[in-house]
Parts: sequence; C-alpha cells; structure tokens
Amino acid sequence: MTSKPTSSRIVLASRPSGKPVAANFRLEREEVRDLADGEVLLQILYLSLDPYMRGRMDDAKSYAKAVEIGGVMEGGTVARVVSSRDAAFKPGDIVLSHSGWQTHAIADGATLRKLDPDAAPITAALGILGMPGFTAYAGLRNIGKPKAGETLVVAAASGAVGSAVGQIAKIFGARVVGIAGGADKCDYIRNEFGFDAAIDHRSGDFASQLAAACPNGIDIYFENVGGHVWNAVFPLLKDFARVPVCGLIAHYNDGAEASEGHNQLPTVMRAVLRQSLTIRGFIQREFVDQRPDFYREATKWISEGRLRYKEDIVDGLENAPEAFFGLLEGKNFGKLIVRIAE
Repeated sequence: MTSKPTSSRIVLASRPSGKPVAANFRLEREEVRDLADGEVLLQILYLSLDPYMRGRMDDAKSYAKAVEIGGVMEGGTVARVVSSRDAAFKPGDIVLSHSGWQTHAIADGATLRKLDPDAAPITAALGILGMPGFTAYAGLRNIGKPKAGETLVVAAASGAVGSAVGQIAKIFGARVVGIAGGADKCDYIRNEFGFDAAIDHRSGDFASQLAAACPNGIDIYFENVGGHVWNAVFPLLKDFARVPVCGLIAHYNDGAEASEGHNQLPTVMRAVLRQSLTIRGFIQREFVDQRPDFYREATKWISEGRLRYKEDIVDGLENAPEAFFGLLEGKNFGKLIVRIAE
C-alpha cells in the first residue's frame, strides 16, 4: 500500500499591522487526505508571488475574501498531477491551479487548466501568459485604450504587469515611459523591453526628469504604485487622460489610520472635472471573456519577439515569506516565482 504524501504549507498565523513580518506566517505539515470523485492530487512545482496577496492578509472589505487565520496563503501555481479521479487529467499532466503556498494540494478538476510544456515554458502561465499579463492587456484594452502617438507612463515598469503594459502599448503604437527603482531596472526596460524612456523614482529630481521625458504631457498612466510616483504624474496628465488603476503598492502596508497629510481628494476631483479625466480601478477577472483573445495575441507577440519577459525565481517554499517581503519593497526584478519542486 502506497503511503500518502505529506504536504508542507505556509499558513497565515496572524494579521499584520503595517508591514508583514515572519511571525505572521507559520510552516505546517499534514498528511494529504483521500481524493473524492472529480478531484486531482497535485504536486506544486511553482508558486506565483504577487502584490495582491498583501490585501488578503487583512480582514478588511475588499473585492475578495481574506485568508482566514490558520488558512493556507493563497496564490497561483503550476503543478504536476500525481493522481486523479477526474477523467480529464492523468498523472504527469502539468496544470495551472490556484493552490497557494504549499507543496501538495487537492483541487477540483473543473478549476484546473492543462498546460502544454512544449508550447511555452510552464512558468509563463504565472506571468506573461497568466494573470499579470492578462491584467496588463485588459487594463490597456478596456481603460487605457492607447492610440498611435500617445504618451503612456507606467509605474513598476520592470515588474510582471508593468513590463507587459509598456510592451503592449508599444505594439499599439504609443510612446512609452517606464518608472522603476534603480539604474539597472531602468536600463533593462529600455534595452530589453524597448521602452522609449525610463525614469528612476529614487532619483532626487525624479519629478523633473519625468516632466522632461513627457514634454507634451501624459495621455495614459497605468497606476501600480501610488505615493510619490502618483504625485509626480498627476500634474502632467493631459485633458481626457485615462488612468487604469491596477495597484497601489506604496500604500499596501498603510494602517487604517494612515494619512498622507492634507486631503488631496478635492484637488484630484477638480482635475477630474476640469480635464475630463478617466480614473478607473479594475480587477482582471471583470474581463474574463477576453482571455481567449489575450492568449492568442500574446502567444503570437511572444513568438515574434515583440513581447518579452523576465523572471525572478526563488528556491524553496520556506523562502516564500522573505521573498514576499522583498516584493512589497520592490526588491524583485521581473515576475517573482518560488520554485517548490523541479
């Protein structure tokens, strides 16, 4: 009789106050239960780490349910099928799942998408051909709507979403200015991703450099950050500018009582009215019907060399919390992925 595998998993031990710390997580082990009809046992190969996970750690009103105390931290994964009671899957199949921070998981077969390892590297399903890539595509297509000759600015431009935003906007004919942290990231998005300009937000004269890079103003600003980056972008927005709001990573660790000082809402709202600005938050799942278009177009762009990507891979489930802390501080360079098994 074959023994059942033991799964290692990282659970939410406590809710953070401000920045998450190691004590907010706990590593546990448990024996995997038997499968029911329609279920599949997975061995997790790769785990995606993404900024949205910080919001799941808080028990606050949001667009998705918080992780329960003692619950497995959630996240997208690429996994190998170990055993199956779903006729659509067999041992050895590689699938995309949402199994979270653990080495093994049981999933409903209906929630899995089979991957073809010969079509693209399987890690791409967590990045450029996954949720981050589709987020970029959906935000641009539905809100940003770039036109040839327009100027687009994107924050966190070396990350999984930001790098895709800039490259897709270039495909649509826009002039693209990326904002990133550090000279190496700025050089990379210019030389490897083909951005027209790249500005280091850590520079003392960041705002003036951004203004110089956008002499005719900004038509589209893809917001991933907030904070001082938004403050530099805001005065440069042109009439009828579009602002897809994807993330606000500069504020994810703010407490409920955090304040930016004076209330900026009246100033922003006056500009929205006076300049006919469009500022719209979105969650990529709103546009799920467009995913077939995205997979088709993105796969073509990648094959043509027009859409590139960079991955930052960390080894070992036990290192996921530390890697996640770095993600929230912009220490990653490219799509952050944890390799859990070969």
